[in-house]
Amino acid sequence: MSDSHISAAVAKLYDTYPFPPEPLLDEPPPGYNWRWNWLAAYSFCTGQKPQKQDIRILDAGCGTGVGTEYLVHLNPHAQVVGIDLSAGALAVARERCQRSGANRVEFHHLSLYDAEQLPGEFDLINCVGVLHHLPDPIRGIQAIASKLAPGGIMHIFVYGELGRWEIKLMQQAIALLQNDKQGDYRDGVQIGRKLFASLPENNRIVKRERSRWAMENQRDECFADMYVHPQEIDYNIDTLFDLIDASGLTFLGFSNPNFWQIERLLGKDPSLLERSNALSDRNTYRLIELLDPEVTHYEFFLGRPPLPQADWSSDAALLAAIPELNPCIDGFPSRCLFNYDYQIVNLTETELEFLQACDRKLTIGEILANVELGLEGVRSLLSQQLIVLSPG
Repeated sequence: MSDSHISAAVAKLYDTYPFPPEPLLDEPPPGYNWRWNWLAAYSFCTGQKPQKQDIRILDAGCGTGVGTEYLVHLNPHAQVVGIDLSAGALAVARERCQRSGANRVEFHHLSLYDAEQLPGEFDLINCVGVLHHLPDPIRGIQAIASKLAPGGIMHIFVYGELGRWEIKLMQQAIALLQNDKQGDYRDGVQIGRKLFASLPENNRIVKRERSRWAMENQRDECFADMYVHPQEIDYNIDTLFDLIDASGLTFLGFSNPNFWQIERLLGKDPSLLERSNALSDRNTYRLIELLDPEVTHYEFFLGRPPLPQADWSSDAALLAAIPELNPCIDGFPSRCLFNYDYQIVNLTETELEFLQACDRKLTIGEILANVELGLEGVRSLLSQQLIVLSPG
């Protein structure tokens, strides 16, 4: 199919099954996703708090506005723009944001390819679950990259081939059984449901579905998005960095960095670690996904220079810095709280005392004059993304 026919087929899918199918609320959405919080995401990418918060944000491929709504509520000084190819999904997005009071947003019925039609540039671009559904992802990433302002960051989510192998098999099986009814997405969902009900209990595809996806796929919108999508490109590390290189932007890192540490896989054997240390970063990433092929997606940040890179290895610089709490923690003040990734963190009394003193006025040196934590303790809080620093 031509690009235009593929785009039309994708729009038809999401007009039939608007996605994501999260319920509409008459209040702000619960919790947070730190990747959508400008202060937290910028600090993760650069090591320091951004100098401004009155920014412009683009949600590129916003669907029904689930992420857009968070972007508005998590960034109270930002102006947000959402674009999507599906008019049906955009209608839901508008209603979602209107009902929850997310009123600093405007929506446009627009393909990613046509992002250049939007006026101005954006400090933060969010593109989740979209590029891998384009007939030409490189053209898509280049189109939105052209709208990223100098010093801006982009958050991207695309599928990984290794962890989605069983999904790909079921997609192809459904397409074969649909035959000339491909493009009838309700029929595709029906066929897929029947297949899962008919296959043996110990079937590999069934076991993977039940262990990983079954709960969310109770909703037809999720099932359709996963198993009857007309266009999908899954990546591995090699093809992922081809996409990244084509953007012309700088790779700032995966937003789940712990997964990409080779030590968690080879730490028992120093000789293997030594060999792996001779590899380039990209080859190390490839080795990790080969040894732990559970990679269902890649989530990462890109940036357009100039971007600062704070270095807090200097004791003098750290002592002069001004700390504040990461906005994406829950349960504070308490020794037991949820961190940026909703993991439980148990603080010591001294760590809690330090965090309670982070009032955006005192330097770390001034706080440590009264709190016996020490600089390594401060660096531990920083590495856990519990605090955000501004240079003194």
